[in-house]
Amino acid sequence: MDAMLPMFQTFVKSASDWLTLALDTPSARAVVFGVPIKGHLLVEGLLLVVILFLLSQKSYKPPKRPLTKKEVDELCDEWVPEPLIPPITEDMKYEPPILESAAGPHVVIDGKDVVNFTAANYLGLIGHPNLQDSCVKALEKYGVGSCGPRGFYGTIDVHLDCEARIANFLGTSDSILYSYGLSTMFSAIPAFCKKGDIIVVDEGVHWGIQNGLHLSRSTIIYFKHNDMKSLESILENFTRDNKRAKKLRRYIIVEAVYQNSGQIAPLDEIIRLKEKHRFRVILDESNSLGVLGSSGRGLTEHYKVPIEKVDIITAAMGHALATEGGFCTGSARVIDHQRLSSSGYVFSASLPPYLASAAITAIDVLEENPKLIEKLKENIAIVHKGLLNVQGLQIISDRESPIVFLRLKTSKGSPKADLQLLDDIADRLLKDHSVFVVTTKRSTVDKCKLPVGIRLYLSAAHSESDLGKACESIKTVAADVLAGQ
Repeated sequence: MDAMLPMFQTFVKSASDWLTLALDTPSARAVVFGVPIKGHLLVEGLLLVVILFLLSQKSYKPPKRPLTKKEVDELCDEWVPEPLIPPITEDMKYEPPILESAAGPHVVIDGKDVVNFTAANYLGLIGHPNLQDSCVKALEKYGVGSCGPRGFYGTIDVHLDCEARIANFLGTSDSILYSYGLSTMFSAIPAFCKKGDIIVVDEGVHWGIQNGLHLSRSTIIYFKHNDMKSLESILENFTRDNKRAKKLRRYIIVEAVYQNSGQIAPLDEIIRLKEKHRFRVILDESNSLGVLGSSGRGLTEHYKVPIEKVDIITAAMGHALATEGGFCTGSARVIDHQRLSSSGYVFSASLPPYLASAAITAIDVLEENPKLIEKLKENIAIVHKGLLNVQGLQIISDRESPIVFLRLKTSKGSPKADLQLLDDIADRLLKDHSVFVVTTKRSTVDKCKLPVGIRLYLSAAHSESDLGKACESIKTVAADVLAGQ
């Protein structure tokens, strides 16, 4: 910078001379280093030098006196970092019962045989010999998995066979497999719904759908749980008041059987509203596949609605099919789009081949034994009849739903107080009556606003004595616990 200072001073002197001449004669020329230069070039050059000079200066000058060790220690002691996790509460310290056997109609907990109503084993296929044989053969042929995503080196022929089998069973063009049931909704929703899109969704959807909505960054509008008047009002208001409505992508998202209430969505009415207001429908069939309809094909068969009227169908295979993973099914264009843009498919390791093989076998067993569905429906009817007059509790689930949902008739004033009371009932049932049920515990990220309750997952494998024991035990324990309130 010392070498540039004389040059800078020369430019300043020349600029001064030029300005003096310019005041007297507009056509005058300044002379720099003996060379005549026009005025505007001189000013531009001067500004350039000033800019370079300023850029060369340090933007930050360290303090003349560095901090002492004591001052550094004091600043470190005063600094409080933001916690990575919320404070641990007593509710978070809850330890669930540990199973010591397969999650069939009966399980072993702490060495004691109990009747299990916590597993969504709707058709009783857990432990089915055909599924076990299928898994063993697949393990012997393929091993436990490819350890790679489907788009790279993770696709095995049994994956393609399973996708084709699902599409053939449901009557759709194509299907796509996911390696985890919840990741199906995590991935399928953001693959189609983007920022600026409109999603109208039931307020009672489970956490998997909620997370997919969050990842989509779309505009979310909730309608009252399973209330078609509320849905129709929202759709009409949106299409009437929004001038850009025709240009926006619009979706309705519902569950076939709601996990948080056991109620069945009225698909026929939803399709009518969808066609009237030109929305697309995304339907989660996790708790209806293998259950609803005369052959277990789900909500579309239950309402006799052509499956092509539903744009996107998703389902977890960990329920009626007694395996793991999930799938999305629909038109070929819907499926092909996910193979390139769905994060759960593109980036996750593929479904272990023995689980895909088990899903194929489960569908085969279902088609060969339609009486499994009849048996499940009989068990549902028995439980609904047996729990008609439970003191302080009421059934809010649908009479054809495999999830029997019990809710307090009178709330204690807050979801936390209600849940504590229901937990007491569930704990007493397990400890004193060997009946294992589950309450609707929700994580801190679950935004469902429906009332909490007790869920019973019914199975075709439950015997009449199992169901009778459960009904009598619930009546006895509910009366005792609620009498003490």
